[in-house]
Amino acid sequence: MPLAAQWFHYPTAGVPRLADGKPNLNAPTPRTSGGKPDLSGIWLAGNALPCPADLRDGDDCLEKIPLSHEAVDFAFSLPGGLPYQPWAAALVKQRAADHAKDDPHARCLPPNFPRAFAFPHLQKIIQIPGLVVILDEFNASYRQIFTDARPLPDDPQPSWNGYSSGKWEGDALVVETTGFKDQGWIDEEGTPISSAASVRERFRRLNYGTLEIEITVDDPKTFTRPWSFKLDQQLMPDTELIEFVCAENNTSLNHLVGK
Repeated sequence: MPLAAQWFHYPTAGVPRLADGKPNLNAPTPRTSGGKPDLSGIWLAGNALPCPADLRDGDDCLEKIPLSHEAVDFAFSLPGGLPYQPWAAALVKQRAADHAKDDPHARCLPPNFPRAFAFPHLQKIIQIPGLVVILDEFNASYRQIFTDARPLPDDPQPSWNGYSSGKWEGDALVVETTGFKDQGWIDEEGTPISSAASVRERFRRLNYGTLEIEITVDDPKTFTRPWSFKLDQQLMPDTELIEFVCAENNTSLNHLVGK
């Protein structure tokens, strides 16, 4: 089947371009008719890990979309690491000893955020008045961020992505999220997130091709204090999401369980 038939290289309408036809990712931030930055687009985590020697084919990497540093360890850029409560530190140590065999992602469960922003999976942001939708190609999943001034639920039913309500502060979309499940991991180290957590995100589109997300995690059950970090997302123009259903012919789990 020709690649064009799957929209791998179909030109994205409205993208500013250089003289050679390539997307100008340094162009100014696009804006909505209301003057707010438009976060719409297909995005991929930045800060990629270098390609390991055992995954190289000459100068090419077999992993065409590598993991980010944060996908492996959210404490990568945090001096002193994460401020775990004692029980959480012991749990992370145990999960490492078990080779992460209970990782929900390896078992094809949803890609809960903030972990989803670090995975090597494309995510498509659709921004309309009152709502921002994030489509994740992993298991054809989605997340909704309501921007219609609705309050967060008082007694939410726990879910993988929680419940998100956002508002604009200047050119930044500030999002508050609560209502997480206790089963979530936020990196391959096995860092847990609990139902007591609240997460604040600050989305800023720095230019046409860069989306900065500043994230603060406040989970007193898991951590001794709130902690923050930044993730950059890179725009992936001229492509589309391709369905990726993890549960189809998944053989990786057998390798993990066998360890």
